[in-house]
Amino acid sequence: MLDPTGFPEPTLVCVNGVELEVFEAGRENAGNSVVALSLPYQERGETPWIEFMEAVLGADFYFVHFNRKPGVADAVLDEHTAQFLRNIFRKNEPAKPPQPGMVMIDLARAETPLGEPVMSDGELAVFISAFEATGFTGSINWYRNLDRNWRLLADVDPVIRQPALMIYGDRDAVLRSERLTAFVPNVEVVSLDCGHWIQQEKPDETNQAILKWLDQRAAV
Repeated sequence: MLDPTGFPEPTLVCVNGVELEVFEAGRENAGNSVVALSLPYQERGETPWIEFMEAVLGADFYFVHFNRKPGVADAVLDEHTAQFLRNIFRKNEPAKPPQPGMVMIDLARAETPLGEPVMSDGELAVFISAFEATGFTGSINWYRNLDRNWRLLADVDPVIRQPALMIYGDRDAVLRSERLTAFVPNVEVVSLDCGHWIQQEKPDETNQAILKWLDQRAAV
């Protein structure tokens, strides 16, 4: 996949959402190393991912809702682009019990953000401008492709043997993988004191963790 770039051993780094594809890309390019933030390797299992999530988490879980009601969330997020991005890029949000409804739609419609922003107004404006130009459907379609990925991986060796770095946020709501080393045996795990938006909340610490890991690999 990356051979035409001319880099003999590229390191693939991924944040918040496409970690499975990054691990798979690492598998295809022997000698590559992989860095993933927040979301660990996702086991394929025997049930398509969206069907599994619907059975466990319900029809309003956003992965499921995106697939079962195409276009609905897209329209709401497109209508409230700035408000949605302002509300989702937050940290240190107060704990609250699960609420009914679809979380992404609720975030888009919420007039008051919770917690603290993870970036400056200028940085946020870059995201707002981009999504006002493109809309959200292209991004949401990644979720709509999950079960296709599940089918394509049916005959693929699930073990990723390339060196890997997994960076978790200690206060991230995303669950850690209890069986990560079973599928990614050459993984090193680092935890940072932050929530879900690891690279925005702890940019210096994230860079230092990656560079330290790369230096250690180079010294081997």
